[in-house]
Amino acid sequence: MQVEMKIKGLMVDPVTNMPIVILQDESDERVLPIWVGIFEANAIALRIEDIETPRPMTHDLLRNLLVSLQASVEKIVVSELKDNTYFAQIHLQVDGSARQIDARPSDAIALALRTEAPIYVEQEVLEQSSALDENGEPSDSERLRRWFENLDTDDFSKYEM
Repeated sequence: MQVEMKIKGLMVDPVTNMPIVILQDESDERVLPIWVGIFEANAIALRIEDIETPRPMTHDLLRNLLVSLQASVEKIVVSELKDNTYFAQIHLQVDGSARQIDARPSDAIALALRTEAPIYVEQEVLEQSSALDENGEPSDSERLRRWFENLDTDDFSKYEM
């Protein structure tokens, strides 16, 4: 089963100083933090902030290519979690047939924002992400989720580019 998620925001991991995309389901019950690279966070932030660049950035180019090929992004799905790495699929419609393209979640999310495609996460991924680590302690993802859920909305700041 897939759970539709929205981007709650971008933040910086207080420990690693790496950007994190925070996905949250519509009922605000489940949160999925996904650590991303700086460039991917920037691509996501540009779209969230509705900032236009003078020339197309990589994800804008991808969108433009899809449009020119008359393909559409139906949805993106964060589909797997293996060895603390998330995997995603971009679901396309091309000439009336469905296609799935493997992608990093950060790239899939940046493309979804530009094509207004919904973002989904497999239920199994949500369950795995909240699991305990090998020592029986909450995983980094779970610790961050708990910390995030206890944040006051005033404490939540936008990602700075």
